[in-house]
Amino acid sequence: MRVTCLFFVMGVACLQQQATLLSLTQVGYLIALASLTFLAVRRFIDKTENPNFWRTLNRGLFALVVGFVWASCFAHFYLRTSLPSVYENQDMTIIGTINSLPLQMAEGQRFNFAVEQILDSRLTADDQAHFPEKLSLSWYLKRQATDDPENPGVRPGERWRFKLRLKRPHGAANPDGFDYEVWLLEQGIRATGTIRDDAVGGAVNQRLDEFVWGIGNLVERGRAILRDRIHAALPGYPYAGVIVALVIGDQREIPQSDWTVFNRVGIGHLISISGLHITMVAGMFSGLLAFLWRRSFYLNLSLPLYVPVQKIAALAGAMMAVLYVALAGFGVPAQRTMYMLLVVAVAIWSGRITSFSSVLCLALSLVTLLDPWAVLSPGFWLSFGAVGVIIFAAGGQLQPDTDGRWQKIVRDVRLASRTQYAVTIGLVPLTMLLFGQISLVGPVANAVAIPLVSFFVTPLALLGSVLPMPLSGHVLKLAHGLIQLLVWFLDYLSASPMAVWSAALPSFSIFLLALVGMLWMLLPRGWPMRWLGGVCCLPLVFQPPLAIANKDLRVTALDVGQGMALLLETAHHRLLYDTGPSYSVDSDSGSRVILPYLKARGINALDMLMISHNDSDHSGGALSILRQLPVSLTSSSLALDSPIVAQSAQHRRCQAGQEWDWDGVHFEILQPVPVSYESIKWKPNARSCTLKVTTDHHSMLLPGDIEAIQEDELINSIPDKLKADVLLAPHHGSGTSSTPAFLHAVSPSLGIFQVGYLSRYHHPKAEVYSRYADFGINRLRTDESGAITLQFSASLQFSQFRQEHARYWYGQ
Repeated sequence: MRVTCLFFVMGVACLQQQATLLSLTQVGYLIALASLTFLAVRRFIDKTENPNFWRTLNRGLFALVVGFVWASCFAHFYLRTSLPSVYENQDMTIIGTINSLPLQMAEGQRFNFAVEQILDSRLTADDQAHFPEKLSLSWYLKRQATDDPENPGVRPGERWRFKLRLKRPHGAANPDGFDYEVWLLEQGIRATGTIRDDAVGGAVNQRLDEFVWGIGNLVERGRAILRDRIHAALPGYPYAGVIVALVIGDQREIPQSDWTVFNRVGIGHLISISGLHITMVAGMFSGLLAFLWRRSFYLNLSLPLYVPVQKIAALAGAMMAVLYVALAGFGVPAQRTMYMLLVVAVAIWSGRITSFSSVLCLALSLVTLLDPWAVLSPGFWLSFGAVGVIIFAAGGQLQPDTDGRWQKIVRDVRLASRTQYAVTIGLVPLTMLLFGQISLVGPVANAVAIPLVSFFVTPLALLGSVLPMPLSGHVLKLAHGLIQLLVWFLDYLSASPMAVWSAALPSFSIFLLALVGMLWMLLPRGWPMRWLGGVCCLPLVFQPPLAIANKDLRVTALDVGQGMALLLETAHHRLLYDTGPSYSVDSDSGSRVILPYLKARGINALDMLMISHNDSDHSGGALSILRQLPVSLTSSSLALDSPIVAQSAQHRRCQAGQEWDWDGVHFEILQPVPVSYESIKWKPNARSCTLKVTTDHHSMLLPGDIEAIQEDELINSIPDKLKADVLLAPHHGSGTSSTPAFLHAVSPSLGIFQVGYLSRYHHPKAEVYSRYADFGINRLRTDESGAITLQFSASLQFSQFRQEHARYWYGQ
């Protein structure tokens, strides 16, 4: 059974690596062929020398095909609805209900919207039938702030009529980055959009019903009420978002700065309705009901004679897990623990519980059965991996409870220490494969945080969220005070330069070697040469960054939406040119895109950070990078009183004439000229740091957002320095740049456009984009290609992430 479950999960995971889906007809042929093969092989297995092995392998291979087919059918079902491209960026009026907990933002709200009726005569009957059933909407509106009594915002379960502007699912596509498009697909969201601000106060954007009855709406409204109670009790408290996450599983209010600390010390898994908390709450309720069930004889009920205590306790724990997961909005991570507890309850009631490993495999297959995209989530592998490691280290069997009280305490302490050791060691290969870093202070942080959060903070937060005021406020403030003490301790641990060990993401072969070594280390005492397991892990933790030959150059144009961010690498130096946009008050491309990419590559420091100019789509992520990564030198055209300049360890204004060499590659700044800093007539675009990078064979020009005037100045002053093989399109291909004379002077063979998908600035302009083609320039754009990697060596080569890492959900 365990082999069958594992092969089923392998089949599901295999489907998620495909660039295209088989048609439903092809899927039908595949399952039919697999079924015939399975039945045919069964007839000959009994004649083999080892029938049990071949019987198990036959079942496993058939389960693999079933998993692949099941995930294919699942994907076809969810992809059946799609927003026709002709309706993108077009105003539409739609009626529906708010079916998620809205995220409160400084600039408005974000929430999911279940479509009920489309009031648009342009849609054909076929368009109506395949229109997305669920949307993710943002309401950026000053008058939409929730503290406005005339417009309190939206609440779960309300029916609204909105004037919308929609887009097909699209997200940044970068190596080892978060895949927003598959996340939307997993949530059943098939379009995103914004509510048209100009319709407010008119006859379009209106609340039609206060509440539409439904189980989902009822759950989400309940979660909203609990969140409002917490905020009312903790107004302006810095860690109210943590309390909200522990009670209803909504982590979106926790600022990125806190997440940085939590992840560095390895307790991020505790700051939510985690598997540990669900198990704890279910266990507490299960123990309470078992206690009362056993003592029902005092009431002359004799309940244990009808239903054994063990069964009623398992049922109570499973039901409490379902209720608690409902508080989390049935989030995918919380569902995994719920399924595992349900499997345990069913196993106990059926009398078939033999080993934890069987229960784990059943839960594993159940999760992938109900959510095939779960295999793409790091949390999926970490949660099941942690349980698997514990089972392996403990031998996989339930231990009899025959000791006395003190012996039981000693045994529990030893078991907890052994479990913490096993999880710490056992998850190192998986953590390095997924994140490229491990927390060295994690065991200490978890030793303090797990009991504090699980046995004190979480129960207090849950109790405080339902008690009447003012008692509720006192309990929640006590929980908040404990969180503050914990964060103070975690800040101390996180401040250590040795808090985290980072390395480049390993190859799969190195991961497998480390996995074998880890298992060897966790074998029982007395096993010979267990230290060899640690030796097997050395290549994993000392994985060097990608080697670049001397005199070669590697450039990665990251997909940051509407903005610029390029990483330039020589053999021993790294320069980041621009840092992309700021998305919101607590989110920017530095923390969301650039830093994860650098960490995945094993890059822990930058030799130079160049900010071309002050526009937010170029400098938006700079502060996040400067706060979390050592940067030797910052070069920019920013004002000297800029926060970015103040945050920099060393700052230098970029100006024409500055040049240097790194590892046989020449760097030179072509503009701005020094006198431009003394003039007040120029916009920031005009002072963009223009960088020319030259190898022995090729060159690249990065002009920032310079416009036609600056292009003309460069043509007239230094025409001999402009020629380059690759040109980063000035100002994202706007209509004010890339003049014919400039393109003729540069004469590139390749043009790179860093632009956002359906940008509101309409970059690149159609006539400018066509102009590049007229000059015979090959064009690449990040909204279509994702991250673009250029390799400058004897020849110029490039790769596009969306093509090399193609998946069936891209562009759907």
